[in-house]
Amino acid sequence: MSVAAALAAGHLVAGLVSPLASPFLAVGNTAIDLTPHPVKDFAIRAFGENDKVVLLAGMAVVLVALGVVAGLLSRRSPWPGTALAGALGLLGVAAVLARPTSTTWAVLAPLASLVVGVAAFRWLWAQAPAAAPAQDRRRFLISTAAIAAGAGVAAVGGQFLAGRVDVEASRRGITLRPGRKAPEIPFGADFTREGTPPFLTPNEKFYRVDTALSIPRLRAEDWRMRVHGMVDNEMVLTYDDLLRRPLVEKTITLVCVSNEVGGPYISTSNFIGVDLAELLREAGVRPGADQLATRSVDGWTCGTPVASIMAPGSNALLAVGMNGEPLPLERGFPVRMVVPGLYGYVSATKWLVDMELTTFDAFDPYWAERGWAKKAPVKVMSRIDRPKSFERVPVGRFVVAGIAWAQHLGVDEVEVRVDGGPWQQATLATEVNVDTWRMWRIELDLREGNHTVECRATDRNGYTQTNERAAPIPDGATGWHSMVFTSVAG
Repeated sequence: MSVAAALAAGHLVAGLVSPLASPFLAVGNTAIDLTPHPVKDFAIRAFGENDKVVLLAGMAVVLVALGVVAGLLSRRSPWPGTALAGALGLLGVAAVLARPTSTTWAVLAPLASLVVGVAAFRWLWAQAPAAAPAQDRRRFLISTAAIAAGAGVAAVGGQFLAGRVDVEASRRGITLRPGRKAPEIPFGADFTREGTPPFLTPNEKFYRVDTALSIPRLRAEDWRMRVHGMVDNEMVLTYDDLLRRPLVEKTITLVCVSNEVGGPYISTSNFIGVDLAELLREAGVRPGADQLATRSVDGWTCGTPVASIMAPGSNALLAVGMNGEPLPLERGFPVRMVVPGLYGYVSATKWLVDMELTTFDAFDPYWAERGWAKKAPVKVMSRIDRPKSFERVPVGRFVVAGIAWAQHLGVDEVEVRVDGGPWQQATLATEVNVDTWRMWRIELDLREGNHTVECRATDRNGYTQTNERAAPIPDGATGWHSMVFTSVAG
């Protein structure tokens, strides 16, 4: 119970100074930073957007176990439990101090956890039946219940204080009026009736892969972004500054580097924002600046090739909206970056607050420090959406369908084969633009039994995706997607 009291006290104080100073969240964020790549990849594959919930639940289980161990070791003396409570408190202090956004006041939260954790344990030990007459068991239970109630009140209070910034009210007050809207999605751009996703991904279903344990809460009115470094004109922009600029709407597909072959981490939206290349031209990019280093409000960093942003037709945006409304909180509100043609970890900073023109030699962003590629263009890829793995389908004529992408070039062809037979050309959906996915379908005659279907895409330069299997890290997966299914007689 002393562990719960310690965490609740830290969470309460963090609600006053900074939500990210919560020791529980700080330790969790540090754990994410230190987790080996294979473990991170497994967590994303196994749990998707729930990977953070699993991490926090695992931490809670470990803390409960440590609390039990502390109690068992302290049956005769309070010092083992006191030492463990102190060690956990110091771990929280170290984790908070290690966060890139920590301020001087932030350390108050883990210090509160340390003091309350030690004090609560010592007090409970003094009330325990092992250290007091048997008739005082009731007093021990009352003490435990009191600490539990206090911890609950403190935790709720901390959550209330952390959420006192009404970000949703700020978001609801925004009206976006792009001067140049994206073309209407043409008829025949998807094959949803035959198993593909809808062409535009609903905001709530847009994939999310990031390191944020707690979604940053920053009002549009409080948003500021500094543009600095190797520029002629440093700039500090407000949200209103962005809205006064010409807003454009562009249909763009984003892809996560964590996507396995056939993976789900790809989505498409009508993004609304400011032309990023135009903004950088206004700032005046100095010769030699080849990396745009960006930082989110929670300290996460990203590095994007300047050449990719400044290339003609790059469609790079400082995005403020998607699918006709301001960005949802978990998708990066108030402002995020969108650079099609690059995997998200080098192009799609959410909760963006800082942009620095620098060089790849001078700065390693978050994932580059961990061995990922500094430049990560999206690879030509295709995926089967129908049939599903091990699905049972009717014998005879059957439609296989899926998606393909080859950003900046466009998909020229998708081929499908069954059971290692000859490749057959699929029918492509109407193309929207070269920076979006493209749906495909093919009708096959299936005999009864088990089958394996494979697909491969070719871009407009004539490059066909390789069958050589490569893991997502360090610069994106490769290989043909396949699906095993069974055709059965009616």
